[in-house]
Amino acid sequence: MNLKQLSIATFNLFNLNEPGHAIYTDRSGWTQAEYDLKIAWTARQLTVLKSDIFGFQELWHAAALERAVQTAGLSADYDLLVPPGTQGQQIVCAAIARKGLLTSAPEWINAFPSKFKLSSRGDDPQTPQIEVGIKGFSRPVLHFTIKPRSRFSDVHVYVCHFKSKGPTKVFNEPWFKADKAGYAPHAQALGAALSTIRRSAEAAALRVLLTDQMRGNDRPVIVLGDINDGQHSNTANILTEQPQYLVGDRLGGSDVALYTAQTLQEYRDTRDVYYTHVHQDIRESLDHILVSEQFYDHSRKRLWLFDGLAINNDHLNFDNHKADGTNDHGVIRAAFSFHPQKLA
Repeated sequence: MNLKQLSIATFNLFNLNEPGHAIYTDRSGWTQAEYDLKIAWTARQLTVLKSDIFGFQELWHAAALERAVQTAGLSADYDLLVPPGTQGQQIVCAAIARKGLLTSAPEWINAFPSKFKLSSRGDDPQTPQIEVGIKGFSRPVLHFTIKPRSRFSDVHVYVCHFKSKGPTKVFNEPWFKADKAGYAPHAQALGAALSTIRRSAEAAALRVLLTDQMRGNDRPVIVLGDINDGQHSNTANILTEQPQYLVGDRLGGSDVALYTAQTLQEYRDTRDVYYTHVHQDIRESLDHILVSEQFYDHSRKRLWLFDGLAINNDHLNFDNHKADGTNDHGVIRAAFSFHPQKLA
């Protein structure tokens, strides 16, 4: 396969499960009518965005994704990447890849890498010791490879979904129950801190995997997903390693860093209207497409030229997603044209 353009999208499916299956504490789940609307809307997004790769979050049941792809008339065009046994018990990351692109069997990464450790006595005598014992991803990271150009290296794709900003529920913890009156007034702050620590740890663990994958070679990498944090958040900074964005005719690039498609779009746009989630009337960018220097316009090792970004997010202006069949996140698509950097 020798694509002239490679398009990729990230798509939070908003708890896509079969009708009547429990979703968290909602024992009834989707009704048949709600499910039908949801499948129709999801299928519409797949046909409108027409991407070579879709990375999904919040999939509960493999059959539901299969049905959406079938409704879109795309079953013959895509390979489905879903963990075995995805039968509605928990949410997973998944993907579809245009047939002919896939070059490896998908893997779902549960455990943090062996060289991941969050322990420090502090940078100075005033800083107390910290120890974080988390060992794995709350939602396993999907990893697979594609080959959009036959004479060039495989592209490594990662689909992730980090811990949400919602405060961790601590009211069932033994320490909380032992002193409920003392801890109850602070439950939200403590829960939010736990969620932030977990999300930061997940970003750092994936960054360790990415650095091991990218350092000292020219492997192209794409990271798709709902990181539940913004473009300039600490979560994103950990994940991207904050590369410098160049202007004019300057060339550079970073061996292990990632570039956000949002920033690439902002450099060529006259207005920033990028948001993928609305909570209490606050518009945020939680969903991201991140790419290695092989997809960065100003990199000396560029293979693919940024060709624009689109976000389907108008449905976020309406709250009743169950009644409309819509999602609570925007769907993002980025395109890249094959255009290797020519150096004198």
